[in-house]
Amino acid sequence: MISRIRTGVFFGGPSVEHEVSVISAMQAVAALDESRYEIIPVYVTKSGDFYTGEHLKKLESFRDIPAALAAAKKVALQKEGKDVQLVLAKQKKLGSSVVAVLDVALLVFHGTGGEDGVMQAHFQRLGLPYTGPDVTSSAVGMDKWASKALFRMSGLPCVPALRVSKSAYYADPEAVCARIEGEIGYPAVIKPYNLGSSVGIHKCRDRASLQNGLEDAFLYSGGVMAEKAVPNLREINCAVLGDEESARASVCEEPLNATDILTYADKYQSGGKSAKGGAKSPSGGSKGMQSLARQVPAPISDALSERIRALAVDAFHAVGAAGCARVDFLMDGATEEVFINEINTIPGSLAFYLWEASGLPFPALLDEMIALALKRRREEESLHTTFETNLLQTASLGGSKSGKKV
Repeated sequence: MISRIRTGVFFGGPSVEHEVSVISAMQAVAALDESRYEIIPVYVTKSGDFYTGEHLKKLESFRDIPAALAAAKKVALQKEGKDVQLVLAKQKKLGSSVVAVLDVALLVFHGTGGEDGVMQAHFQRLGLPYTGPDVTSSAVGMDKWASKALFRMSGLPCVPALRVSKSAYYADPEAVCARIEGEIGYPAVIKPYNLGSSVGIHKCRDRASLQNGLEDAFLYSGGVMAEKAVPNLREINCAVLGDEESARASVCEEPLNATDILTYADKYQSGGKSAKGGAKSPSGGSKGMQSLARQVPAPISDALSERIRALAVDAFHAVGAAGCARVDFLMDGATEEVFINEINTIPGSLAFYLWEASGLPFPALLDEMIALALKRRREEESLHTTFETNLLQTASLGGSKSGKKV
């Protein structure tokens, strides 16, 4: 009998998208093939503590988080030889404190503290394979300003933008607003540069709304971006799956929202249904990003769809992404001019609904994501990470406590 891959599903974390992460993770847990994977849920609280327990595989458990944590085991990760172990946070005096040994981590974090390279660095240090991009690509993908710079360097279309720091704004609000008005103009879109799920995003048409938008966005981030609003806005999204060697794009979707910009409530609290396509939620509960009213495939021409899909793959490669990402586009509905808005390196619901509409079932999507994680780890292990020298045998500090050379 072939042993199952011991898969830690990590989710939650210190992010404004914490709850969305829980929903996405429960969808993934429900879709994983238990004949192939031993599923170990690892819930990360908003304060950064790790917990595990069989009941944390069920969405219902998170309706009373204090009770769920009371019934769970508080754990930590440690390296023991070649193994990466989940161990009890409070070690036993007698007997083993090992709760599980992990072969791979399926990351289902959204937002800061999980999607931005912080968790990826932890797993990289331990040598545990993990899904999604590496540390650098995760950080760049989460930083809208940095990713936009890479998109531009790669010749990809982006709307004009400015980055404004919180300290600069509060030092001279009038000067910052005047600069935005002069270089971006109205209407302008204000957004935190390192968040997702449309938290803190505003479309501003005058000075008063600009100041309100900036001050709200600064509640969530120390830096914001001001972008020129696209007229006749239509939003088109496309998922990409692969790594630097090979990547492919899903069908496109068009979110259907009643406002100028897609808000957090539009995405997660509207209770909308897919206009076309859209599979039943694997979790059997809340549908997360799937609940957003959308058309899949997007009602655009084949030629435009192919152009957007090609741009999505180019954006994926521009930031060095891996695994499954979603690239979001802004389009002028009158001219069909397309701009890259952002890349989500761990998209809501892992964008499974886009892949199902492309002919790839959710379980198969997860298989590919895990296979890519294991592949990357094999490639990393083949690299030289040390260089043997006798430097310490001959090294000198070059001086004494008195400052004189020895």
